[in-house]
Amino acid sequence: MVEVLPLSAAAWERKGDAHASRVPGTVAPSPRSGGIGRTMIVIRRACFPADRAAVVAIWRAYLASTATDLSFQNNEREFADLPGRYVAPHGTILLADDGGTIVGCIAMRRVDDRICEMKRLYVGPTARGRALGKRLVERLIAEATAAGHAEMRLDVLAEFAAARRLYASLGFGDAPPVAVNPVAGTAFLGRVLR
Repeated sequence: MVEVLPLSAAAWERKGDAHASRVPGTVAPSPRSGGIGRTMIVIRRACFPADRAAVVAIWRAYLASTATDLSFQNNEREFADLPGRYVAPHGTILLADDGGTIVGCIAMRRVDDRICEMKRLYVGPTARGRALGKRLVERLIAEATAAGHAEMRLDVLAEFAAARRLYASLGFGDAPPVAVNPVAGTAFLGRVLR
């Protein structure tokens, strides 16, 4: 039996978070598990300033995973300003936490009164093959809907074919861009949330 916890009970108590209920689909078996005594990957909100270093580290891993130069995004400025545009209630950063090791992430930021943008979906190599990317996207969709967003948009590089298939399977289709991305072959996608 798998117990689903979006964040540790102690952390919920500290935060007084309204989303303290158990959320289906937020836990995946750990890639380091070997059977008995398995650890679980918990998808939780990043807490600032405590998680700042972990967020920057996993975002740097995401940037290193691509063959594309993404310096046009002014990443260092964004890192210095965290949580910046990802602050609640209209934004969030979610972390996939495997017993204290961050193995994945996804984020959302407000674009306007109706639209939010998904950013930085990344699952580290040790956690791949366990549908963690899908769980992260599904959790972010739930967070965006709860925050009152009507539509979610994103852009995805051509080299991320698996991510493109994932987005299509979750109902994302072609949509106008909400951010500048000059990289050839980038797809601009969106999905109605409510």
